[in-house]
Amino acid sequence: MQIPQKAFEKPIASRFLSVGFYFALFLLAAIPFVTFAHGVDDSTRQFLQNNTGVQVVPFLYIGAKHMVTGYDHLLFLVGVLFFLYRGRDVLLYVSMFTIGHSLTLMTGVLANIQVNAYLIDAVIGLSVVYKGFDNLGGFKQIFGKQPNPKAAVLIFGLFHGFGLATKIQEFELPQEGILTNLLSFNLGVELGQLLALMFILLVINFWRQFSSFQKFSFVTNTALMSAGFMLIGLQLTGYFVNKF
Repeated sequence: MQIPQKAFEKPIASRFLSVGFYFALFLLAAIPFVTFAHGVDDSTRQFLQNNTGVQVVPFLYIGAKHMVTGYDHLLFLVGVLFFLYRGRDVLLYVSMFTIGHSLTLMTGVLANIQVNAYLIDAVIGLSVVYKGFDNLGGFKQIFGKQPNPKAAVLIFGLFHGFGLATKIQEFELPQEGILTNLLSFNLGVELGQLLALMFILLVINFWRQFSSFQKFSFVTNTALMSAGFMLIGLQLTGYFVNKF
C-alpha cells in the first residue's frame, strides 16, 4: 500500500523537526546534571590515573569522546553555526574556535597553568549565553553595536581550551610521553568536533528548508541562553560549595 504524499507535507515535518531540535537542546542541557557532572566518567578517570608512557589510540578516543559528550562545547557550536549559511564561513568560524581551544589546551597542560575548573566552565557557559544573545541581535538592539563575532569565537575558544586543560590536569599525568599523549588527545578532540559538526550541520541545514526555522529562531536562541545560564549556575554552585 502506497503512503499518501500528504503524509510528507512540510508543516508536519517542520513541526516534528522543531520539536526534535528543542528536545535535543534539552538533553544537552540536562546531561551534566544527571550523567557527567563536573569532570570525566569513571572509566576514563581510571585509565588516566593508571596511564604510563605513550598511549596514542586511548588518548585519541578520550579526546573524541570528551568533545562528542561535551554538552557545553556542543551548545556553543550550535549557536555559532545557527545562522552560518556559506561553507567558507563555517570553515572560518570553526577554524577560529579550533585555534583558540588547541592553543590553550596545549599551553595550559605543558606550562602547568593552573586555572579553577569551575570558574573556567562558568565562562564556557557564558559563551553559550553570549552566542544566543548575539544571534538574537541583542547587542545591536541594546548597545547599538555588535562585538566582532570572529574575535569573540576565538576568545571563547581560548576559554574552552582551558576547560579541556583543567580536565587533563586533574590527573597529574606522568611526564613520560606527555607531549605525544597530549597531541593525541587534541587530535581526538578535533575528530570528535568534526563528527559533532557534521551532525549539527545536517540537522540545521535540513531544518532550514522549512518555515519554522525562522519562525522558531527566537525561541531556539533563547533556549540556548537559558541552557548557558543553567551551566553558569551549576559551575558557580560547585565553585562556592568546594571553596567554603
